[in-house]
Amino acid sequence: MTDVSATATGSTTTTRTTGAVQRLAERWIRDGLAAGEGPDGTGKGTGFVCSPAGLWLALAAVAAGARRATAAELRSLLGTADREAAPAVTALSRALAGTGALGVATRVWSRVPVFPAFQEALPDVRFDPMEPAAVDAWVREATGGLIERLPLEITDETLLALVNVLALKARWEKPFEAWRTEDLPFTDAAGKVGTVPTMGKDVPPADAWTVGGAHVVELRCATEPGGGTGARVRLVLGEPGAGAGRVLPLGWAPRAAGAPLDADRVTIALPRLGLRTRVPVTEHLPALGVRLATSDDADFSGLSPRALAISDVVQEAVLKIAEEGVEAAAVTVVAMAPAGAAPRPRRVHHIAFDRPFGVVVLAGTEDTPLFAAWQAAAPTDPNG
Repeated sequence: MTDVSATATGSTTTTRTTGAVQRLAERWIRDGLAAGEGPDGTGKGTGFVCSPAGLWLALAAVAAGARRATAAELRSLLGTADREAAPAVTALSRALAGTGALGVATRVWSRVPVFPAFQEALPDVRFDPMEPAAVDAWVREATGGLIERLPLEITDETLLALVNVLALKARWEKPFEAWRTEDLPFTDAAGKVGTVPTMGKDVPPADAWTVGGAHVVELRCATEPGGGTGARVRLVLGEPGAGAGRVLPLGWAPRAAGAPLDADRVTIALPRLGLRTRVPVTEHLPALGVRLATSDDADFSGLSPRALAISDVVQEAVLKIAEEGVEAAAVTVVAMAPAGAAPRPRRVHHIAFDRPFGVVVLAGTEDTPLFAAWQAAAPTDPNG
C-alpha cells in the first residue's frame, strides 16, 4: 500500500529543490557563464552548454558535510546545506532518474577518512579509495563515451573528489524527417551570416508560446520501454541582441506564464548542433557568493576528520541535437584539498532558430533544468 503522505512529502521536496536548481541556474548563467558577454549579455563567443542540475547535485552533496558559516554560505546558493542537504540530494537524484533515457550517478574517491555518518546519509553514492585511472574509466562508461575522462587532473594535493554524472541519449517522440533538412543561413552573435544544415518540422501549436519577449518551443523525447516520462527539450529564441542571461531562464519559466501563438500551424527550422564546454566553475564561485568554502577557514567537519576546503569545481558538458534525437552528458567534479592548501487556409507561424538561441533540457515531470545551452555561433553539425 502506498503511503500517500510520504509520496506527497517527497513530491513537495522535489518541487522545492527544482526551484533551488532553477535559481542556481539563473545566477550561474547570469553572473558566471554569461558575465563576460557584455553589459547586456549579448556576447560574441561560440556559446556554451552546462548542467545546472549536475552542478547543484555535486555542490549540495559536498554541502552535506559543511557546518556553521560555510554551511550558511552554501545554503544561500543552493537552498540547502549541512545535515538537511543529503536527503535533498537523494530525493532529486531519484526523481531525475525517473526521466526516460537519463542516467544519474554520483561517486566519491578519497585519500582521507570520510565519516560513516556522511556516507550513510547519501545511500546512493559509492565511496572508493582514490584511483585516477578508475575515475576516468567510470566517467567514460557512465557517459557512454561522450566524455572520455574527468575534466580535472587529480594531483597529490587532491584529497577527495566528488563526481556527478548526468547522461541522456533519447529519441524524439516525433523525429525530424531527413528530407526536410536543408542548408539555411544562420546569423551569429557577431552578425556574421553562414550556412548550416537546418532541420524542419511542424509542431503542435500548443507546444509553442511566447514569454518575456521570447518564443519557446517544446519538443518531447520518447518514453523508453519500461522507462519513465521522456525528457522535454525547450528551444528558446529571444529578441535580436538578447543574450543568454536574459533568454535561457525563460526555458524553465512556468508554462502557464506564456501566451499562446495566434496560429493554426507552427513550423520550426532548427540547426543540427553539437556543443562541448569545459567550465572552470571555481572562477565563478565568488560571484555566486561562495568564498569561505574555498578558503583556509572552510568548515567541512561533517565530512571528514581532516580539514578540507574546495580546491576546484569543474564541469564538462556535451549536447548534440539531430533528426533522430538528443544526446547530452555532463561530468561535474568537486575536488577538495587540505584547508590552508488543404484544409482551410491557416495562419502559419514559422520560428527559425537562425540566430543565437537557447536550448533547455528539462526532466520528465518537474521543470528541473538538466542541461542549458547557448548557441551563439553557427552550429557545428554533430553528424559532420
